[in-house]
Amino acid sequence: MFWELILICTYYLEGQTLKTKQIPLTAAEISTLWTSLITNSMGTCILKYFLAKAEDDEAESLINAALSISQQQYHQMKQILLSESIAIPLGFTDEDLNVDAPRLFSDSFTIQFVKQIANIGMMSHSSALYVSAREDIRELYNNSLASWIELDNKSTMMLLSKGIYVRPPFINPPTKNDFVKDQSFLTGWLGERRPLTGLEITDLYINILLNSIGKALIMGYSQVAQTKDVQKYFIRGKQLAAKQMTVFSSVLIDEDIDVPPTYDSHVTDSTISPFSEKLMLFHVTILNGTGILNYGASISTSPRRDLASHYTRLLPDILLYAEDGINLLIKHGWMEEPPKATDWNSLVKQ
Repeated sequence: MFWELILICTYYLEGQTLKTKQIPLTAAEISTLWTSLITNSMGTCILKYFLAKAEDDEAESLINAALSISQQQYHQMKQILLSESIAIPLGFTDEDLNVDAPRLFSDSFTIQFVKQIANIGMMSHSSALYVSAREDIRELYNNSLASWIELDNKSTMMLLSKGIYVRPPFINPPTKNDFVKDQSFLTGWLGERRPLTGLEITDLYINILLNSIGKALIMGYSQVAQTKDVQKYFIRGKQLAAKQMTVFSSVLIDEDIDVPPTYDSHVTDSTISPFSEKLMLFHVTILNGTGILNYGASISTSPRRDLASHYTRLLPDILLYAEDGINLLIKHGWMEEPPKATDWNSLVKQ
């Protein structure tokens, strides 16, 4: 009886494994794995450079943890695509990295940057988990998401311990329940404006903070870029980030609410690039995508009309900037073609 039970269990497990292997990856599963491979290869290069330049022991430990996560996930995702005979994207390698380049950013900026890497990892992998059905893929994203959450906790605690974590603004907590009584709740341009809600303050704070970090990053990239059109693109991005920070900050200042700090002073005067221009340009396109997502989410949680107007007015600027970045990648032959549907018409003999 015991051996019969073992045989039944073995047969069942083998059947389940075979069943899993026979289920092809969906378009969503292929694309999220493919995209994650490229972004992880980029992140690995950036983190290797940060690790080589770290002067603070705690920062070095945090960067090591982030690098380990990035490399492990890259290896796991690559193995899945290989097992499905799917072409592995070239992504970024040590050829896109110059660890001997002088220091470009401070350790404080690097810690904040690692927190943003964790944030992007949490967002992208939770979205990937949502659209994935195959058991092994869901397990991969479950584990990946847990790793990014842990990294976010570590980076947050480190920023707090060093006294450089900037908390979102405080508000006086409500002491009673109330309901909106008229349409003036939506008023923004004309008439008496109501105070900002906690969610609206949070969205403004996050968008200022991310633009501030992005502006400092692009400042560094612009001063080490050698190709003129790429350098001009980075300078334009710096100006765009500054414009958006000004608009959002003015809303908070008008209501006597604190605004996040800038990170411009955390960029050194080095003009020697630690990364290939292909990597830097691709990185900025990733940040553009994150900004577009954040603005879309902010519109949905900001009922005051002037705020919705700011977001919808500024969003096209990012969309145009993002499109121009992709055009530059294509122009220089740096953009890998993502997985796409079969062009059935091209298969028909004319």
